[in-house]
Amino acid sequence: MRYDLVIFDNDGVLVDSEPISNRLLAAYLTEIGHPTSYEDSIRDYMGSAMHRIHDLVQERTGQLLPAEFDDTFHRRVFAAFDQELEPVAGAVDVLAKLAADGVPYCVASSGSHERIRVGHRKTGLDRWFEDARIFSSQDVGKGKPAPDLFLHAARRMGVAPERCVVVEDSPLGVRAAVAAGMDVYGFTAMTPAAKLAGATQLFSDMGQLPDLLI
Repeated sequence: MRYDLVIFDNDGVLVDSEPISNRLLAAYLTEIGHPTSYEDSIRDYMGSAMHRIHDLVQERTGQLLPAEFDDTFHRRVFAAFDQELEPVAGAVDVLAKLAADGVPYCVASSGSHERIRVGHRKTGLDRWFEDARIFSSQDVGKGKPAPDLFLHAARRMGVAPERCVVVEDSPLGVRAAVAAGMDVYGFTAMTPAAKLAGATQLFSDMGQLPDLLI
């Protein structure tokens, strides 16, 4: 292994949640007077912490989102997760191989701790992630593209940033990893390769990842 720690993004990398959450986000923003298509949501908000959604809407419209926005959105997302959510194809095999080979790994997500755990329980990924392997933007207060979350995860896992690799599927996440001084492998299953151009390497199938890490 060329790395001492593999840091996974969660949404779109481990759990196939991006189509669900962006569909619901676009619908909710439209419902409350901020017309947003699914494509708009993917472009503007994929990989974002919730505070960035608030910031962008206020910046563009001068309006604040309702106080109950986060709670309502998460309630809708969790209900949909319960019906629809699946792990990303190949993710379980990658985690099983890392565990079998004794390679340290963790997850660092813009999502809340609750969102990460709800998704992992639904998809069975919770067996691979005890609490010590789970990091959220809630832990640092400043989400991607800031490097804070990835640096926090590396510090807690006891690994120098230059010995880490991040697996990401969003432009914001790639920017955060680069800013943290880490290699980053861009997963292009949902994101056009051109939008992840800053990545160290690109790959389109999770089954390719173990060979890339050697």
